[in-house]
Amino acid sequence: MPEAGRRRKKSRALCDTAVNSSVRTLLFANFLAPNMTSTYTEVAARVGERLGTPTALVEGISLDQLRQASVDIAFLCGLPYVRLHREQPGMLRLLAAPVLGEPRYGGRPVYFSDVIVHRDSPCHSFDDLRGQSWAHSVGDSYSGCLLSRYQLQQMGETERFFGEVTYSGGHQESIGRVVDGDVTASAIDSHVLGVEHLRNPRLARELRLIAVFGPSSIPPVVATTRLPGELAIRVAGALTALGEDPTSRAQLARGLIQRYIPIADEAYDEMRRMLDSVERRPPPVTVPA
Repeated sequence: MPEAGRRRKKSRALCDTAVNSSVRTLLFANFLAPNMTSTYTEVAARVGERLGTPTALVEGISLDQLRQASVDIAFLCGLPYVRLHREQPGMLRLLAAPVLGEPRYGGRPVYFSDVIVHRDSPCHSFDDLRGQSWAHSVGDSYSGCLLSRYQLQQMGETERFFGEVTYSGGHQESIGRVVDGDVTASAIDSHVLGVEHLRNPRLARELRLIAVFGPSSIPPVVATTRLPGELAIRVAGALTALGEDPTSRAQLARGLIQRYIPIADEAYDEMRRMLDSVERRPPPVTVPA
């Protein structure tokens, strides 16, 4: 085939792929703990099956992937969602939120921040952590950083309450540092901790819970501006339909997820209030109409 003919054929194929949603690959990104990657891979695959669309899951490396809309859909912590929504309203669209299967969640799209210590630690309450070593996960984590800072603020304290504060790099890393005795305590996303307990029952013999913050609205599934509005509606419907299918329910259960349900932006208003309080932002001024 002449070179020009090959170019025309390639061009037609690219055009067909771009406009035909049935062959458009939906790109999901996981910005949450790596221990949920297998579950989110299954979620993406099941959504793709329902829509007749190929899917792929990539690692969430930078929030620029959301700002630049280089991915379609993200499993995202609530705090970066709130920050990005404030930075540019409309950058992200809420699709759904998981309901976790354990009784403590009461069938609601919530989770907790669980403060853990080593089983042999002399600490039995958050107050006992004065002067002890503490690990945040990362600075942009709600359950692994902001919520504990807010708790200290409510106590009239700062991070000087602790003897030493470090950043582990993630919830699983924080768990490992407490188990190894590198730090006294850390606040862990209860979903992450629950999955770790499910997959590694020995943790129950090595860790102890001494405080719980929450409940709080759980990390949502969001769409970027790369995902067309009509397709976003279909993806949201596919997510909420997973709980109706026995095979999908079994796959979700391996990640302690019972089902996905719709969630509104207002669900994260309490998180916004805490963020403003910790960062000492004044409340917005309301101008009478």
